[in-house]
Amino acid sequence: MKVKMILPALTEATSPFFRPIKYSLFPPLGLATLAAHLAPEDEIDLQDEHVEKLETEACPALVVLQVYITSASRAYALADHYRKRGAYVCLGGLHVTSLPQEAAQHADSIFLGPGDDTFPQFLRDYRAGQAKKVYASTGQRGIEHIPPVRRDLIKRHLYLVPNSLVVSRGCPHQCSFCYKNAFFEGGTSFYVQRVDDALAEMERLPGRHLYFLDDHLFGNAKFAEALFEGMRGMGRLWQAAGTVQSVLKPGLLEKAAESGLRSLFVGFETLSEENLRSSLKYQNLHKDYAAAIRRLHANGVMVNGSFVFGMDGDDASVFDRTVEWAVSNGIETATFHILTPYPGTGLYQQMQAQNRLLHNNWDLYDTRHVVYRPAKLTAEELETGYWRAYRDFYAWKNILQGAWTNARWSERMRHLAYAGGWKKFEPLWDVVIRAQRATNLLPALESILAGFGAHPVNKESGCRRANSDQASIFPPRIGAHQEKDSRGLA
Repeated sequence: MKVKMILPALTEATSPFFRPIKYSLFPPLGLATLAAHLAPEDEIDLQDEHVEKLETEACPALVVLQVYITSASRAYALADHYRKRGAYVCLGGLHVTSLPQEAAQHADSIFLGPGDDTFPQFLRDYRAGQAKKVYASTGQRGIEHIPPVRRDLIKRHLYLVPNSLVVSRGCPHQCSFCYKNAFFEGGTSFYVQRVDDALAEMERLPGRHLYFLDDHLFGNAKFAEALFEGMRGMGRLWQAAGTVQSVLKPGLLEKAAESGLRSLFVGFETLSEENLRSSLKYQNLHKDYAAAIRRLHANGVMVNGSFVFGMDGDDASVFDRTVEWAVSNGIETATFHILTPYPGTGLYQQMQAQNRLLHNNWDLYDTRHVVYRPAKLTAEELETGYWRAYRDFYAWKNILQGAWTNARWSERMRHLAYAGGWKKFEPLWDVVIRAQRATNLLPALESILAGFGAHPVNKESGCRRANSDQASIFPPRIGAHQEKDSRGLA
């Protein structure tokens, strides 16, 4: 059977402000995971429109598309194209799960929730000629026995960070602006792989660098500790995402750093306790953000802080206050977002009930445009402040100021290389990526990250002191408030 699997391009990835370095980071791991359920004799063509031009002339028997909110219009157009040519078309992912009736108009079958259990069932039904219109993931979920990811289908040379992997699903927290609750509705919403299977998957990956796409790698502390213990001695250098709460947990960060953690995406989101409560982000309440940053830096771990603007407690001062705080605390890179009420989330339901949604043009639900009426700001003030925050944080004077929060010259140089290299030299990376030579940078990335391994242990504090004069130019996570390609048909 000929099968076509497609990750359609996000609208923002095709805009005049296209940033290849952002959209060429990771391969479509979710689709490659689903492909493992297909038969060995099936002919599979997996394409990612962010890094290559789609071939749409052939007519496969089966087409599978993964849909995010800002790729929905493109995904539907591709689906309609292939259906007209006689292919059987399947749609799944975050947006499909949130708006199944909309997606069903463009597909023969749709998948709601994680595809780990529904896709195998669909394949059995499809081969028997009895495929159903809707497949919904419910009940007790797990990934203990999923087959190895079909990495042979991934065009590694097209990606800056080809060694991505996922060892858990979901998140244990309940933030109102997150897709997670809708996506995992009706069953287990956070579960992990077996440690031995996760370690075996790592062994399949060449080189030293790894990137965990998990929403919260530290979400199950027992699993995380066992995983980090198993990774010790592997010589890996890795990046991931975690919470302030997990960073402050005694002993857990140290184990991660000893196993190779070199940079962490941390969801600070807001400096306001009022905003934390209203968004149900209770895990951040009464947590010392500055102490978390100090712990990360003491263990030789870089910080990419995530911040969301436009919550109901935010006024016109929020942008400057947030940037000033991030710079004064020495955060190396920051990812800013405009609050976006994705359909299917508690935030969307709240905004809808309050008649605050401006439109349902999904192309603009990209965390860069205002799609609702803010409480204490105008839409123009919110968008202008968002762009100003990026400009100011990455201004050379603030990069230098952030670097000088470190006591040692080697640490200052590390900060300069990390923050400056990421934003100020972006055109250089774009040229390399457009030339489809992204993976040529991987040895340099591994070499740079290896510099963070030279952190002598502080015997008195039990922490590792960062003293490397090298730094990663790649922040650990891009746009995590936007959807991520990490959950099968997710």
